[in-house]
Amino acid sequence: MDFAFDARTEQLREQLLAFMESHIYPAEPVFTEQLAQRDDPWTSVPVVEELKAEARKRGLWNFFLPGEHGSGLTNLQYAPLAEITGRSPHLAPVALNCAAPDTGNMEVLAMFGTEQQRKEWLRPLLDGEIRSAFAMTEPDVASSDARNIATRIERDGDSYVINGRKWYISGAMNPDCRIFIVMGKTDPDAEPHRQQSMVLVPRDTPGMTVRRGMHVFGYTDGDHGGHAEVVFDDVRVPAENLIGEEGGGFGIAQARLGPGRIHHCMRLIGMAERAIELMCRRATSRVAFGKPLADQGVVQDWIAEARVRVEQLRLLVLKTAWLMDTVGNRGAHTEIQAIKIATPAAVEWILDKAIQTHGAGGVSQDFPLAELWAAARMLRLADGPDEVHKQSLARRELKRYR
Repeated sequence: MDFAFDARTEQLREQLLAFMESHIYPAEPVFTEQLAQRDDPWTSVPVVEELKAEARKRGLWNFFLPGEHGSGLTNLQYAPLAEITGRSPHLAPVALNCAAPDTGNMEVLAMFGTEQQRKEWLRPLLDGEIRSAFAMTEPDVASSDARNIATRIERDGDSYVINGRKWYISGAMNPDCRIFIVMGKTDPDAEPHRQQSMVLVPRDTPGMTVRRGMHVFGYTDGDHGGHAEVVFDDVRVPAENLIGEEGGGFGIAQARLGPGRIHHCMRLIGMAERAIELMCRRATSRVAFGKPLADQGVVQDWIAEARVRVEQLRLLVLKTAWLMDTVGNRGAHTEIQAIKIATPAAVEWILDKAIQTHGAGGVSQDFPLAELWAAARMLRLADGPDEVHKQSLARRELKRYR
């Protein structure tokens, strides 16, 4: 395994680092101010569109998507770029059109969509003209087990009719969200992993109601589209809105979630690096009990531990990216689960120590740490909770000995 940056990655890193310094970091206080001035807490703000236009002009666009539809980067090439965007996770990913849930939805359409579906929905998503939502999680069942999904998608002539309730549907509150990918059961009597299917539901479809926005530790996450509770009441869409084949929903979900999980972990490493930087700056500028915080043994311990954990995580993420590129997502299954278990928890710990170093400032709106902590803690649930990944990983490990 060779994780040295190739020439293209190095060039893009330099361009992206320059863009972060010249545009993203200076835009952070502007972004916060514009958020506070909104009448609707879920709408985007002008500075985001300005950053998107500038990023696209510089060719910093759609890094996440390999192949003909995206930038053509491998996972290993994308990893250091995603890490950089993770340093400003509420601005940089969306500025580069590399923000969830659109990234995963574009991957689904690129891999499984028909030519018509790609033309109608993938193209405007790739161009950053619209946003999208992914509707899988439900409030009335344990959604960590996808077999529990209760939403029904029933064939009726040349249409599918959808009934059910979803929540924490990322992207749904954004007024630019035009299309939902909805997962539900088409055949409850089929074997467990062939019961589900996915269909495309345009936002203006009668019977689909975005009932309310959901908060995450009190944050709206409105900057990337927000999360919503959505009700489907006899929602009818054409049969050609089916993605892939009937019964293929579980497989499509797994294909979508693998890249999503590693992308989250790539960005989390950038969040951790930002936290370490803030922690070190704070520790060298504050004096307590006669000496700088940086000279206090406990703070030095936090900083050392943080550096060790980040270096370990980065290597594991790079190994996982390399495996996904060389043997495919299935061949990297163990490593994908490992990074999803290890990265959010470790970064949550690092952010906690950075908050502690900042004292009251750490939980305030004057620093990004509280919101970063909320994002890291949420990612221990998103795309499968820790416990599910640990159970699956342990079973794979034990299988060799049974």
